[in-house]
Amino acid sequence: MGRKVLVVDDEKLIVKGLRFSLEQDDMEVDCAYDGEEALEMVKRKEYDMILLDVMLPKYDGFEVCRQIRDFSDVPVIMLTAKGEDMDKILGLEYGADDYITKPFNILEVKARMKAIMRRVAKKDGMSASGKVVVKGDLKIDCESRRVFSGDRELNLTAKEFDLLELLAMNPNKVYSRESLLNIVWGYEYPGDARTVDVHIRRLREKIEVNPSDPKYVYTKWGVGYYFRG
Repeated sequence: MGRKVLVVDDEKLIVKGLRFSLEQDDMEVDCAYDGEEALEMVKRKEYDMILLDVMLPKYDGFEVCRQIRDFSDVPVIMLTAKGEDMDKILGLEYGADDYITKPFNILEVKARMKAIMRRVAKKDGMSASGKVVVKGDLKIDCESRRVFSGDRELNLTAKEFDLLELLAMNPNKVYSRESLLNIVWGYEYPGDARTVDVHIRRLREKIEVNPSDPKYVYTKWGVGYYFRG
């Protein structure tokens, strides 16, 4: 497959096990053992996937993920020893694409990685339609996957863009949280509807002048979300 993966964890046995298993699938694996080292590596090199532990020295995984999202939309899977829902939601709120709770099965990790990579490859392989959606000051370029508010480019994560593109390309169509979860994250994704709510809130904070009074992405109470056409 030739994918480049960064594994970030301060537990060296976990890193060693992940590295060995991923290299068996012909992945190129780099390793980092603290948050600061991880950030330096991501700035120097492009990766196809990052496996990121939450509990790290120097910067924790949430802070590392937040900083990565300032300059990259590389898929990030959080590894956490904590099972509390808030930790999981917090990880997604900082821009993670998925999370896995320790102790984990390496086959599950690889299955999650491959599911995300398939979705990314599918997006990249789509024929460019040159479709551009313009609504007020908002401009969505579906070919280059870039979003502008006036002359200012907005930095959306891959999932935030996927949500916005789906809604904007189907204006006034109301999608339930379950539908959005299945379409954007895939049927095999283990998260729940709150994942969608978190990403919609983050999306609004980026594209709306007043997120509490949105002009683009609306809520249909008791049903779901839609883009006002």
